[in-house]
Amino acid sequence: MISWEIIASLATAGGTLVLAVATFASVRSANRAARVAQESLQVQMRPMIMPSRLTDPVQKIFFMEGKHLRLEGGRGAIEFDDGTGVVYMAMSLRNAGQGISVIHGWRFWSGREATMLRPDPDGFRPQGLDLAMAPGDVGFWEAAFRDNNDPQYAEAVEAAKDAELVTIDLLYGDDDGSQRVISRMVLRRFVPDTPDAEPSWLTTVVRHWNLDRPDPRDRPDVNDRPA
Repeated sequence: MISWEIIASLATAGGTLVLAVATFASVRSANRAARVAQESLQVQMRPMIMPSRLTDPVQKIFFMEGKHLRLEGGRGAIEFDDGTGVVYMAMSLRNAGQGISVIHGWRFWSGREATMLRPDPDGFRPQGLDLAMAPGDVGFWEAAFRDNNDPQYAEAVEAAKDAELVTIDLLYGDDDGSQRVISRMVLRRFVPDTPDAEPSWLTTVVRHWNLDRPDPRDRPDVNDRPA
């Protein structure tokens, strides 16, 4: 015959088990809600740099030597100054993301990069000037080759004079220093049809790589989809 003490013990154990299951479910739900809230906050801070539109306003860009450029929307510039021996580079850009973008560094080479592997962030040149863009707003990038002993100096001079394509990788993140992205920009030399018009450079983007969060192209459910 089962005693009341055993029945009470079993009831207590059952109640404890039910409470433990309820607590586990509650904690799991709270953790899930916290992750969703964190992801939502990150989305609100996430930048995404693109070339500006052709209809965007002109950007005024100044360099330390006193050189200045005026870039129309969707344009870039690569110019060699015979007087100073400096190669000046710039692009008109737009932040299509929801967070402030801060540019950390850049990579340059003449022509189009054959590989689409993500570049090593340690190989970027640091951005000497703080460049930030508000969400949904236009801005610019600028840099220069000033040292003729730089391994890429001669390549940059030649590109400014004769190249048809130039590739620039930009490394940037949000204003908290996280959610870093590498965006690959290609500048193509363009000669207008109008008489005596100066050549200009049109800018396009070819690839984005995430550094601090998963890349969509690395997800099996994306890669396994039929083309």
